[in-house]
Amino acid sequence: MLTILESNGLRSLHFGTPAVQGAMRVERPDDIELEYVQQMMMWLLFREEVEHIVQLGLGAGALTKFCYRRLAPARVTAVELNPEVIDACRQHFALPPNDERLSVLNMDALEFVGDFSRRRSVDILQVDLYDARAHAPALSSEAFYAACANCLTRDGMMTVNLFCDWPEHKHHLQMIETAFESVAWLPEVHDGNIVAIAFKRSPSVDFEVLRERATHIRQALGLPAHTWVDGLLAWMLGQLD
Repeated sequence: MLTILESNGLRSLHFGTPAVQGAMRVERPDDIELEYVQQMMMWLLFREEVEHIVQLGLGAGALTKFCYRRLAPARVTAVELNPEVIDACRQHFALPPNDERLSVLNMDALEFVGDFSRRRSVDILQVDLYDARAHAPALSSEAFYAACANCLTRDGMMTVNLFCDWPEHKHHLQMIETAFESVAWLPEVHDGNIVAIAFKRSPSVDFEVLRERATHIRQALGLPAHTWVDGLLAWMLGQLD
């Protein structure tokens, strides 16, 4: 059962439990409210222009709306298994109707990435798949992440929200690493969310360039991209310890 709550101008989506599945500031419906959801956009540090962005798991539609409104002319596809979530996003979370750039599909995410016709057709894949209990990712296996990688173009990237308890994070990260050349992740936020970025092909990383890019992202899109650079640097230094 879907529940929609509102307090102090913040509207949130729940699947019949206290776990927040998405949120929207009513006065700024196209902004990304939650920090971990903002972090799902950290691929912007590495790519300025993309043609096709896919969101697996619609939530309250924050990522889908942001990419559609702010990253034109990119095409945006969202894949959501529960038709009630799609209806709720359209009625309560300002999700626009489908058009030539936006396609919201009511289908299983595993079926979507497993379709051979979609091989090498996606530049960016954003994965945030949870059921009502939200104890662990609803889809997380070596086969699933391999299918995700197969959907991506040569320089494609995947960001994924891993909401679970440590050491389960490590288990999911290891499965992602089997399918991608490089994987990095940001420090934990929101009492359990770790957002990882996976690269189909390992990037050349210059942190000065990333900081310049972060400044542009903050000015153009209002996202706290400098914190992503700091988090990636902390991750890199942690790998060297």
